[in-house]
Amino acid sequence: MVIQHFLYFLIAGIFLVISGIFLVKSLEKIARFLGISEFTAAFIIMAVATSIPELFVGISSAIQGNPSLSLGNVIGANIIDLTLLTGIFVLMAKGIKFKSKKIGKEIYFMWGSVILLLVLYFIGNQISRIDGIILLTLFFVNSYRMIKKKKKYSAKLNHKTVSKLEGIKNSFIFLLSVGVLLISSKYIVKYSHLIAIDFKVPEIIIGLFLISIATTLPELIFGINAIRLGHKEMAIGDQSGTVFANITLVLGVVAIINPITSALLPFVISGVFLFLATSIFVTFLESGRRLDIYEGISLIILYFTFIVIQFFLRGFV
Repeated sequence: MVIQHFLYFLIAGIFLVISGIFLVKSLEKIARFLGISEFTAAFIIMAVATSIPELFVGISSAIQGNPSLSLGNVIGANIIDLTLLTGIFVLMAKGIKFKSKKIGKEIYFMWGSVILLLVLYFIGNQISRIDGIILLTLFFVNSYRMIKKKKKYSAKLNHKTVSKLEGIKNSFIFLLSVGVLLISSKYIVKYSHLIAIDFKVPEIIIGLFLISIATTLPELIFGINAIRLGHKEMAIGDQSGTVFANITLVLGVVAIINPITSALLPFVISGVFLFLATSIFVTFLESGRRLDIYEGISLIILYFTFIVIQFFLRGFV
């Protein structure tokens, strides 16, 4: 049964990844069709788009009564985004230098959302429905602030315009991708729960590793393409925007559907690592407004340190 559960999880994960990739690509073209600026596309459209796999997994887990899977998924995905994926992007780009200061406030909003999540959890030993409303409010307030300021960052996208026919076609692809995401996320949650039972580990651990790796692949694909096309800042901008959206939008929705609780020790370890990874990420960006190769390597090492510590302490969970 264990092998069968892994096989079904893998199949659902493949559909989740494929639909997530098509979703990101279709939304990128829809953004161009609507004439949205590169700044807005990177920090709002693409960040929310690449968070949709986590959102659907979160909704499915909440409906099925396993919201801790979503908590583990979000924390694990955010740690991967800020350490492993960012490190890979920095190494690919041979260092990333930021020409402007427009990313500054966004990384502090991201950092603040991580602190808020930890504070809310430790206040009541869960993320309650009230906490979910607080997180969602922060998401909408920041989104409104950025949309209001989009004229300030009205640089045109460095791509060809998208025709009306292509816009309609990509809208259809978007809807189809959402449908596949909804179905695959349902089975991801189902078989993740069964795998947790098979190995007698907390569901937050399954979310931290198995699910988070699958749901961060859209960010990986988008970041690689952004670097290849010379948009290095967009790759990092999507990472910070995705972390913010995962915490405020995804966990906000999940908590409203079903308050989130989890095993304490895995949450404490992963929460501390998320705070540490976010703090290091912000520090690197603010020190010289660049990420060099050595900083990229240190972020990758930090992720593998997190894995080793989580599994070393597994016997205490």
